[in-house]
Amino acid sequence: MTPGEDQKLLDRLRAGLGDESLLVNGKVLPERQLAERFGLGRARLRSLLDVLESEGAIFRRQGQGTFAAPPPAGGGIETLARQVTPHNLMEVRMEIEPALAALAAQRATSEELSVLERLMQATLSPGEVRAYETADDIFHFKIAELAHNPLFLTIHQSIRSVRRHAQWTVRRRETFSPERIAALGRQHQDLFAHIAGRRPSEAAAEMER
Repeated sequence: MTPGEDQKLLDRLRAGLGDESLLVNGKVLPERQLAERFGLGRARLRSLLDVLESEGAIFRRQGQGTFAAPPPAGGGIETLARQVTPHNLMEVRMEIEPALAALAAQRATSEELSVLERLMQATLSPGEVRAYETADDIFHFKIAELAHNPLFLTIHQSIRSVRRHAQWTVRRRETFSPERIAALGRQHQDLFAHIAGRRPSEAAAEMER
């Protein structure tokens, strides 16, 4: 295939992810079904999915599948979410997320930083609250990935899952005025600048703020 044909296929895949025609409950269709739908061999399809993964458009997890958003953590989360208070969650986040930012500043490759910058930009002008929450979630998940520590990443996934299932998180949306979202976007810019500038202490401090 020519580069132009590859680009057309990538555009079709991105469109299918965007309109969810290639998804079932947030999970991308199995490779066999995708290959049949697009008339591709499995090897060619995997190379296209590699591109989408490098862009942060999809997320693969061994044994879980491929997702259009950061994948969920393991079982038991709904029970845990009923027990966890906002204070419990913030205690854990204050310990974990600054450490992730510091590690990302030390370990991210230049290619990974380019992806992180694009994901950060998506949080600056999201349009509405739910779009902001999605962009924010993916940005922070990518930072966790760039720490290159699978155990930290699993803990971060558990935090995300608790936030998604806990009933009190609905009230959080009510605090997101356009001014608040703009202020958070500026913080994201500062956070990215510290990570990209290889300043772990400053990245950790900005994440804590």
